[in-house]
Amino acid sequence: MDWLRDTFSKPDNDSTGLERIRYARAYIVEMIGGYLMPDLSRNRVHLRWLLKLVDFRAVGELSWGSAVLATLYREMCRATRPNKVKIGGCLSLLQSWARFHFLFLRPRVDQLYTFPLITRWNHSASYVGIPTSLEDIRLLLDQRSEAQFQWTPYEDPAIRVVISDELFQNPNVWHVKVPLVNYAIMEMH
Repeated sequence: MDWLRDTFSKPDNDSTGLERIRYARAYIVEMIGGYLMPDLSRNRVHLRWLLKLVDFRAVGELSWGSAVLATLYREMCRATRPNKVKIGGCLSLLQSWARFHFLFLRPRVDQLYTFPLITRWNHSASYVGIPTSLEDIRLLLDQRSEAQFQWTPYEDPAIRVVISDELFQNPNVWHVKVPLVNYAIMEMH
């Protein structure tokens, strides 16, 4: 990741079209490896993603959200092993989901809900009493009963009011059963 940043510096006004395309590809690969699908080191990105960026028109047709989910699901499976202390994948997505479902892991904020919903925690938050180590979080999750999880957070009127009605018109828009392919593995989710 450091090599990407050092080699492909931000283009200036005198940059050629080709230099701007190279920078765009490097920037996208950096986003993939650093935010969307990072590995455990958070400092490397596989070059397989660069192959997907050869044709910018075709890349827009790919289901990047599915790839991010597939990577996160796989990393979550790996993180359940007792000897694991790190997890890869898009942890901000996992964190957002957890903050809506695990009230006991949610920081305290005084901010109202806005859309997108994750922006609620961009403001001052109190993390007092919330564990930071994976082992402590596992223990806390194991100690909770099923009743202590919020299974349908979007039914809360305070949340529902900030989500566009068109997203609730067709409930099937949120449900899909497809194979998620992450190069080395294919699993049904």
